[in-house]
Amino acid sequence: MQKIRKGDLVQVVSGAGAAKKVQGRVIAVDPQQGRVRVEGVRVQKHHLKPGRSGAREGGIVESEGYVDASNVMLVHPGDGKPSRVRIELRDGKRVRVFARGGDVVPEPVGA
Repeated sequence: MQKIRKGDLVQVVSGAGAAKKVQGRVIAVDPQQGRVRVEGVRVQKHHLKPGRSGAREGGIVESEGYVDASNVMLVHPGDGKPSRVRIELRDGKRVRVFARGGDVVPEPVGA
């Protein structure tokens, strides 16, 4: 079970966006590489020529890049602060639990 899933609200704690304490939703997760995409973090610009794949007109397209999963932490919905997450067995199921407070992590929005 992954500790960070698509749709979770996370905060960047180190690396790109850490100085601004950016919070955002996880757009994509790459479990093999251990990386996640967070909306509004590490925005990259791609210059496309007209007629390229999917873009009929050319221009500059912005998209989020990947950051390492160790650089983000889940945000506790109660106080809006980042918290570590652990996995526990509760009622025979593996669930994600916040280290601060022991609350169960809510299911991600839009996952």
